[in-house]
Amino acid sequence: MFTGIIQCVGKIAAVHSKGQDLRLKIEAADLDMANVSLGDSIATSGVCLTVIEKGKNYFMADVSKESLLRTTLGKLRVGTQVNLETALTLGTPLGGHLVSGHVDGVGEVVNRWDEGRSVRFQIKAPDALAKYISEKGSVCVDGISLTVNAVDGAVFDLNIVPHTMQMTTMKDFVVGSQVNLEVDLIARYLERLLLGDRAAQPGKKGIDEAFLAAHGFIK
Repeated sequence: MFTGIIQCVGKIAAVHSKGQDLRLKIEAADLDMANVSLGDSIATSGVCLTVIEKGKNYFMADVSKESLLRTTLGKLRVGTQVNLETALTLGTPLGGHLVSGHVDGVGEVVNRWDEGRSVRFQIKAPDALAKYISEKGSVCVDGISLTVNAVDGAVFDLNIVPHTMQMTTMKDFVVGSQVNLEVDLIARYLERLLLGDRAAQPGKKGIDEAFLAAHGFIK
């Protein structure tokens, strides 16, 4: 588990193809690797990766085919910057929100403009994720815990303060940038819980309009 509070920005030092998978070497000069053990998890731009090798200022991790299909990690190149956060402990301040590092889908930056000292972004989520994103709720974008300021369909607004711009890769986001999205854990589990006994039936992947109408939520 993570908090979505980025500890440092790292850089891709090497990308090795391993059949249908990848192995990444990530420079993390500003991360305290002394407290990282082999097998530990490090969120890399929002994706939970397992440390398989480490040095004083780097770590290596394998990326499975599943992760490559569901995230932006397959597009990483040598020199690309990534947001890094080590796994939380019971003594870690929960400054953001609970983040699993399991990316739900890839979104796209569709607008960016300055607003006072902050920067405003509009990001389009995949249509299937729109129902999980609500105004003043939490969303994780490339590993960053953020508050949703407004929602219009599958497009949501973010107001990013100067500190976050400076300390993360968001300063490099432009229109067209693809980003890893993780919706709030509570929203994801609540949908499954509302299915009740129907959750055990094959093919029951989520709640649709027919389900809501049958249970009196809509008319």
